[in-house]
Amino acid sequence: MLHVDMDAFFASVEQLDHPEWRGRPVVVGGSPDKRGVIAAASYEARAYGVRSAMSAARAASLLPPDAVWTRGDFARYGEVSRAVFDILRSVSPDVQPASIDEAYLDATPGENGEHPVAVARRIMAAVAAMGVTCSVGVATSKTVAKIASDRDKPRGLTVVLPGEEAAFLAPLPAGAMPGIGPQTASRLHALGIRTLGDIAALDDETARHILGSHGPGLISRARGVDPRPVRDRGDVKSVSNERTFSRDIREKHALDEAVSSLAEQVAVRLRRKGLCGRTVHLKIRFADFTTRTAQETLPSGVDSTAAVTAAALGLLRAQWTPGVGVRLVGVGVSGFDRVAEQLVLTGGDAEGDERRRALERTVDDLRERFGAEAVRFGTGGGVSEDPRDRYGPGEG
Repeated sequence: MLHVDMDAFFASVEQLDHPEWRGRPVVVGGSPDKRGVIAAASYEARAYGVRSAMSAARAASLLPPDAVWTRGDFARYGEVSRAVFDILRSVSPDVQPASIDEAYLDATPGENGEHPVAVARRIMAAVAAMGVTCSVGVATSKTVAKIASDRDKPRGLTVVLPGEEAAFLAPLPAGAMPGIGPQTASRLHALGIRTLGDIAALDDETARHILGSHGPGLISRARGVDPRPVRDRGDVKSVSNERTFSRDIREKHALDEAVSSLAEQVAVRLRRKGLCGRTVHLKIRFADFTTRTAQETLPSGVDSTAAVTAAALGLLRAQWTPGVGVRLVGVGVSGFDRVAEQLVLTGGDAEGDERRRALERTVDDLRERFGAEAVRFGTGGGVSEDPRDRYGPGEG
């Protein structure tokens, strides 16, 4: 398995397009004199302690006067991303997008017998020829490859040989594991669990108590065991999430919030998988346990939060009367396009729509790296965060 991760992607594209910015600290997003959050920082900016998701005010206090601040050109980032993915797909037929600037590849030697390390070097050379750079992790599993790609940035190539996975992972901090965000890492640290080796040493029951239902799986991954294959878009038939409430929900604003939240979760998963779906589904189970399903087929495939939410709420309006108790709602998307075409939502404003999609992907990346609460869109109040409410993802 290979994990290819672009180096300071947004900032690197800006330096590619503006040669005079090369060698200078470049910050994408935010503004030094206004409120905002940093979306990306060049390695020159990182040398001053600036990081993604940092407040613009804090970054401004750290950077020198000659630092470059730019709002960013998200359509341009998408263009460069597509060119990078063209390179990846020319190397392997098994490519799984993880975000706009990273992907997994299955580089198991085929008929030509090319060594995975040679494949990685070929990718790095082709990307560098574009004027940007990437780092690559090579390992026997997706988890180890992803962690390895972050070990020697920028322009790093880290190889973990078969049999060396556990030893490679053991000394790394617990937060290095994908799926363990800052809050979970802090909680583990308070319990004396500081490294991936500490997680690997847990038994399943303890891990389940500390980390929930995902605990045993995290133990296996901390030991270097991850059998998940690289999955291209053709493997997935649908992406869905549903929620069962601990009490019947009868209020419009509460149910709207729940459906909107589920739609956002589905849209995030679509973008992570590089999928655009044409058909949005709604599932609703009433207090008497009768269940209805409905769907809407859109003119073209979508992956945006706004598009999925609008369709799901429209279906809710048609299937539910305010005041009727609801026990469960679910939102799903299917009918994936081979070529991702995005529905224009605002009367032909293709440029604006592309900017929105790029912004959503940026938020996805920030949440992936810094936790779900790092960036939030504004929402209204509604359903209480009752721990007995259950969410369940599904795909077929």
